[in-house]
Amino acid sequence: MMLRGVAHSAKDTVTFLLARSHYSSPGLWFGPEVTNRSFLIHSTYTIDTKSRQENQKTIEDLHRLSVDIKKIRRVKEWVLLQEVAYVTETARILQEMGADKPAIASILERCPQAMLLSPEELNSQRALWQLVCQKENQLIKLIEQFPDSFFTTGYHENQKANILFFQELGLKNNIITRFLTSAPSIFQNPAEKNKRVIETLQRSYLSLGGSDANMKIWILKLLSQNPFVLLSTSSAIQENLEFLQKSNFSDHEVLQLLSKLKGFIFQLTPSTMQKSILFSKDVFKCNDQEFKRLVLKCPALLYYSVPILEERLEGLLKEGISIAQIRETPMVLELTTQIIQYRIKKLSALGYNIKSGNLEHLNGTKKDFEANYGKIQSKKERPMFNPVAPLNTED
Repeated sequence: MMLRGVAHSAKDTVTFLLARSHYSSPGLWFGPEVTNRSFLIHSTYTIDTKSRQENQKTIEDLHRLSVDIKKIRRVKEWVLLQEVAYVTETARILQEMGADKPAIASILERCPQAMLLSPEELNSQRALWQLVCQKENQLIKLIEQFPDSFFTTGYHENQKANILFFQELGLKNNIITRFLTSAPSIFQNPAEKNKRVIETLQRSYLSLGGSDANMKIWILKLLSQNPFVLLSTSSAIQENLEFLQKSNFSDHEVLQLLSKLKGFIFQLTPSTMQKSILFSKDVFKCNDQEFKRLVLKCPALLYYSVPILEERLEGLLKEGISIAQIRETPMVLELTTQIIQYRIKKLSALGYNIKSGNLEHLNGTKKDFEANYGKIQSKKERPMFNPVAPLNTED
């Protein structure tokens, strides 16, 4: 059975280029002044149609730090063309925070624009992150892991205002730290914009039947699971909720979906959800009420686009699994085709026939599957024992 669908996807990439002019000062504990400069590579680059050379002072300072300059040239060569840079100052501040020489070299190789920040800017960012990560030994580990997040300072004031807002909201510092490293884009928003989104979520929660007593817990859990909900607009949130209500989901069911989907539903549009609904109804041959039950069991039917659902259904059908089986256990659609194939192969090796068996054994996280697999394996390997069978004994 071939399933066809039409979908479109959009990918927005935002690149922050920090190309400020700075001054670099000599002298650092990492080694003596380089006297033989024959190893310095003089390369000419073109930026804005004007031919420019690498800053030799920057190259020398980086060599003293044992930085692999070839890596910088491959990734962000424009940094080496800046007239001045704060290489030694940046290294010294990182050293003060507890970074050793290899760590500093690694940071500058992966995030060379760090050396374009002035000491004042760097110390300001340091103080900002210490609002949620006071211990410098922990902070330097975060910088080593996520240098780009730390050294992006184009929206410093918004970062600070949002950190204070999140603390006021009740989020723990370790959660806010995770936001800074893994979801830095939410800090670009003015704090007032994020406040409006939170207020919209709070009103929506209450209007859908949630209680005042549980509202704060619900909001904090939603944010910790999916901070990118803050990139939504208040109007988009309201529009999606209204679509679900018009699609015959009760207020209680909509609230269930919000919790199960961890707010990812706000990254969709009524148009994409409608396409997924029509596709699933056609595949499973179900009416509105039957589809509702399927979605409440497997919200992925609402969240995933038609091409993704089509691909996963085709993968299951190729393995000999029927539509009836999938309809009975729709949660298998939450797994990629590769994961399904791997799990079926492991179960088949134990003699388990997935075509006639229960798809529940395919479900769940990796840990869940391994636990189920272990039970099946133990059952298969366990010797049969008949308490009334005669024992073989020697005369």
